[in-house]
Amino acid sequence: MRFDAKEYLESKLSDIRKVLRPEESDKVLAACSGGVDSTVSAVLVARALGRPIRAVYIDDGLRRKGEPERVLSVLNELGLSAFIYDAKKDVLEALKGKIDAEEKRKAFRDAFYTVLGRIIREMGAEYLVQGTIAADIVETVGGIKTQHNVLEELGIADKYGFKLIEPIKDLYKPQVRMLARELGLPAEICDRKPFPGPGLAIRIVGEVTWEKLELLRRVTEIVEEETSDIESFQSFAVLLDMKATGIRDGKRVYGYIVALRIVSSEDAMRAKFVEVPHGRLRRISTRIVSEVPEVSRVLYDITDKPPATIEFE
Repeated sequence: MRFDAKEYLESKLSDIRKVLRPEESDKVLAACSGGVDSTVSAVLVARALGRPIRAVYIDDGLRRKGEPERVLSVLNELGLSAFIYDAKKDVLEALKGKIDAEEKRKAFRDAFYTVLGRIIREMGAEYLVQGTIAADIVETVGGIKTQHNVLEELGIADKYGFKLIEPIKDLYKPQVRMLARELGLPAEICDRKPFPGPGLAIRIVGEVTWEKLELLRRVTEIVEEETSDIESFQSFAVLLDMKATGIRDGKRVYGYIVALRIVSSEDAMRAKFVEVPHGRLRRISTRIVSEVPEVSRVLYDITDKPPATIEFE
């Protein structure tokens, strides 16, 4: 069935107005990462109420370089009343010692929503708006991997002290992008590549430390710069939980291994690795080992989904 974004928008605005009244706008908080899902959800609710709503960007220390400031600017330009909340200490403490991927996802989820519950209590709010979409629910309920923003389906939504509003939980990514365009959102939101909720924590295989995060931020910046003109669903770097011998300045070194992942996909349920020209891969590898000396080797992942997932963790 063809998705009609205009019809969906009108229906969804009506649905939201049945749950919230305009005078309740101060009772609403949107959790916004700057991605298309959470931004569309926040703008939808604000549009339905006819008033700005508050939107929080949780600075958990797991994002790309300069991301909090960039996202804050975009959200405010869209008419939301946005602010940054520093939760780096809470999140990194929760992740400390965690190695298993599912343990890390669940630890992040608990820390993230505990912080949001704290903010909502401080604000005197009641409702949390978030950008859960259908793929998140399918993967979590199906046991493929826990998406941090799936709460109701696991019976844990009441744990954190707020009521959830998830206006686009029935949509997949291509439909969300169509809805974003219908809402008139800028291309940098409509076309933004997905970034995992737990951020770089799940692009670090093994325990997450501040040192590894800072290293991966530098590598990520290089990869995104070098792949900006490659058509893909996602392109990113993963820091593996192992080291390998290398040579630097004529001496033996023992450095980190980075894996590159560049995939094409429509809805994240299936994906194909992109056949990047060898010359481009060589350039990316050369930049990484030159500019991030802690890295000694760069690999390219040529596995589709399935049998792999898009992310490593």
